[in-house]
Amino acid sequence: MKEIGSFIELELPTGREWYKGEVDVARLNTGRAAIWHAFRLTRASVIWIPYYQCESVREFLTFKGCTIKYYHQDYNFNPTDLSPTQDDAVLLVNYYGMMSSERMRILSTGLPHVIIDNSQAFFCQPLPNVYNIYSARKFVGVPDGAYVIGKDAQRFTEEFPQGYSSDTADFLFKRIEYGCEGKGYKARCINENRIDHEDAMRMSSLTHALLDGTDYERNIRKRKENFATACELFADMNLIDPTRFMDEDTIPMVYPLVVEDDALVDKLLAAKHFQGHWWKYITDELPVDTFEHWLSRYMIPITIDQRYGREDLKYIKSVIQA
Repeated sequence: MKEIGSFIELELPTGREWYKGEVDVARLNTGRAAIWHAFRLTRASVIWIPYYQCESVREFLTFKGCTIKYYHQDYNFNPTDLSPTQDDAVLLVNYYGMMSSERMRILSTGLPHVIIDNSQAFFCQPLPNVYNIYSARKFVGVPDGAYVIGKDAQRFTEEFPQGYSSDTADFLFKRIEYGCEGKGYKARCINENRIDHEDAMRMSSLTHALLDGTDYERNIRKRKENFATACELFADMNLIDPTRFMDEDTIPMVYPLVVEDDALVDKLLAAKHFQGHWWKYITDELPVDTFEHWLSRYMIPITIDQRYGREDLKYIKSVIQA
């Protein structure tokens, strides 16, 4: 029964959800749960994942009892020792969101049961005949939320409990009033702890409402502008070319800056650029001469999202050059 009266709740625009029109879409709580869900849908017996991947993915897959195999990549982000059977699934990652849909199609050609991890590429067009994964909170201010797009993606979702995120979503409000340190950071850690201990669930109503009210066109426009500015400012010092696999429709999550300076991340943190190295555990697990070790040690994700502009990026460059 519809509730009438009492206090007025938070009002948001509706009808804007980016992946609202897909017939085969599952709305879940996290990207790691979405990857596991897609793997389950493939009915494969083994899943191949790259060594260069967030630790939470392999931890969740292990928790769900999956058989995992790993593959390396070369300095062009090409798999080097990937040898799946027809009964295996393969996870391909769109790193930093810098790879076009066509690039992901080429990588997936000839492979069985492909899962495209677009957790860092929210706007990358989903490919047919594979499962496409999207993580909302890397692009939008939401407490959680992920999508699986592909054939019969909604299968099994009735088995998942309904997710609830409002109990730990206050970090979104505290960021506005207190910033991302102190109370804001503490509140975010509580939300992260919830996510870390959650099983697969259906997307919360709060997250769905926030996603349905987001201005995605502004998100896209600002990220494109900021990425172009970052290319202009940092190209001469970057040891990788982030534009190599892009096309006009590619919307990156970050600008991946690779500079062989172990002190740089601390310098940026001191200047309140709150981004650190991704997946540092890899440097403890893989040899120093591997591509994955090199990236984990030196890649710094420069923020380019819709909150910022050219002057912010110029400030970051001045800190790096100081």
